[in-house]
Amino acid sequence: MSDAVDLYLRLRGNGRPKTFAVDIRRAAGYLTQVAQDRPLSSYSRQDALALRDWLVVRGLAGSSVTRAFSNVNAVFNFAVSELALNITNPFRGVYHDRQAGVVIRKPIPVQDIKKVQRACRDLNDDMRWLIAIVSDTGMRLAEVAGLAREDLCDLDGPMPYLKVQRHPWRGLKTASSDRLVPLVGEALWGARQAYAQGDGSAFLFPRYNRAGTTSANSASAALNKWMGEYVPDGCTMHSFRHSMRDRLRAVQCPSDITDQIGGWARAGVGQGYGSGYPLEILHDWMVKVSEQGG
Repeated sequence: MSDAVDLYLRLRGNGRPKTFAVDIRRAAGYLTQVAQDRPLSSYSRQDALALRDWLVVRGLAGSSVTRAFSNVNAVFNFAVSELALNITNPFRGVYHDRQAGVVIRKPIPVQDIKKVQRACRDLNDDMRWLIAIVSDTGMRLAEVAGLAREDLCDLDGPMPYLKVQRHPWRGLKTASSDRLVPLVGEALWGARQAYAQGDGSAFLFPRYNRAGTTSANSASAALNKWMGEYVPDGCTMHSFRHSMRDRLRAVQCPSDITDQIGGWARAGVGQGYGSGYPLEILHDWMVKVSEQGG
């Protein structure tokens, strides 16, 4: 199994974020703890079921069990195909409760988003600038925390925006994550404030980029703690992302434009053709969202 993991990462890991290899090795590590590091042909359905039961006993949520099996299957299937092995994958199709322990992420109501944004204006510091950007873009926290100053474009022009792109210190979750995001409302305010700090750093948020890697988990813990006073129970920084999808629905934004704005994977083969909608169209829809009452 360890050889299969090395093969998989060598051929499929180029250009992937560090978390890609971490997730693959973690899943393979689970298997080898349960059934040792053995030739692929020696693994059986009993080993697969033992792995499932072990993960459940450890308290992993259904989504985490799914991810672990997806990674084990990916490695196993790739090795079988690449090396033309005549063996069956015993980890395929193992049943487990995918909803077990899964926490439903709640969107933040618009009136509470406005409340958070007013508090951000009052405090007016780098942590609140970051929240403001997330609140009116729906971007992932790591995407914003890892922004470079050069990612902000045309801040004083008629159509300000930012580039979400890979950096050595912060990768992107999916290919669809690489995109342009219009800056409107409080996101534009937060971006301008952060850009104007001018401390000589190449990072927009130096606080979260001090060790060569964006500290998104550190940012999440601190920001979620502060936001607790202003949002309903169960809402977190990631809830802004769910809220943005709802806010775009509320202004009847077409789903393919919504997907492009949020960097969500687009459904259908046809969505992969062309360069997507121009910035002007995205900007118009985001303006409508920022003008929603609350």
